[in-house]
Amino acid sequence: MVTFDITKYGANANADISEAVGKAFKEACASTSPSTIVIPKGTFQMNQVKLEGPCKGPIELQIQAILKAPSDPNAIKVGEWLTVNKLDFFTMSGGGTLDGQGKAAWECKQSKKCTKLPNNLSFNSLTNSIIKDITTLDSKSFHVNVNQCKNLTFINFNVSAPANSPNTDGIHVARASSVNITESAFSTGDDCISIGDETEQLYITKVTCGPGHGISVGSLGGNPGEKPVVGVFVKNCTFTSTDNGVRIKTWPASHPGVVSDIHFEDIIVQNVSNPIVIDQVYCPSGKCNKDLPSQVKISKVSIQNIKGTSRTQNAVTLLCSKGSPCEGVEVGDIDISYSGKEGPAKSSCENIKPNFKGKQIPAVCSAAADAPAPAAAAAAS
Repeated sequence: MVTFDITKYGANANADISEAVGKAFKEACASTSPSTIVIPKGTFQMNQVKLEGPCKGPIELQIQAILKAPSDPNAIKVGEWLTVNKLDFFTMSGGGTLDGQGKAAWECKQSKKCTKLPNNLSFNSLTNSIIKDITTLDSKSFHVNVNQCKNLTFINFNVSAPANSPNTDGIHVARASSVNITESAFSTGDDCISIGDETEQLYITKVTCGPGHGISVGSLGGNPGEKPVVGVFVKNCTFTSTDNGVRIKTWPASHPGVVSDIHFEDIIVQNVSNPIVIDQVYCPSGKCNKDLPSQVKISKVSIQNIKGTSRTQNAVTLLCSKGSPCEGVEVGDIDISYSGKEGPAKSSCENIKPNFKGKQIPAVCSAAADAPAPAAAAAAS
């Protein structure tokens, strides 16, 4: 094992270390022996950094420090804050924090004075890699974007941003396979985890989410040529005070697409608005043609053992496409209560005939299932 300490490359506390990180990575990348790049404990400023392979041996980036991004929303004009590309057997670890210092950027975005804001982390074309014991804080946009990765694991990975921070998805996964997210905590202003097209075999287990907008497959169908989402497993997760729980969302008047083999199982919801959602008329702007149905086909969905409390009366929403109704949806052992003055929890269903097993509280897709569409508070999420 060869160690490259960035302080040996000119890094100083409270100064920009991006050049030192780049130099250490260049030497580590050329090493045929396993290498560790160490960013030691302390607080460092870091401008934009891009680490790109392929490299000659495995590399571990050990972040023990608190790294601070430029607070200026316009400091990074293209790309993301820290990007890691084209590496095999890469590890990020160390117990450190990547602080995106996003507050000024969120205000800028809300006033529409900013166009493109950087994500804290971007992982592209990684294979056989692990991200562990890392916190990402207050990203200006998404905390993490995962693209074209295979066999990538996040463990003890923590995301933190205020509930009102815009577009701060925790982890967005697309065009990736065999990604595992486990034993991790998300509190943010958008989806805790969002799932884009061409995602296959994504495993999300032992995750806590809240505040945030839940875990979402989609939105899908907005672009031509989107490839299927197949094999998403969300199990043993807890949602607390989120705008949604588990959700599949597709656009009306959409391009064709496929969502199949989705498992939402063994989940606790605590004070969650819209705990279970399939929404094939997803239109946060209100400017869609809802007369034309979604062409995204949803099939083979398992919704099992979901228990807890709903913040809205409509605990279960299954609104499928009239042009391509959902097929093979199994609902079992749902027990979600609502204690508002309107009465007990309800469900709403369109263009779906689920298979049932166990008990369902509230009744799902029955004569009693006459609740309205998802709460407006979550419609923009």
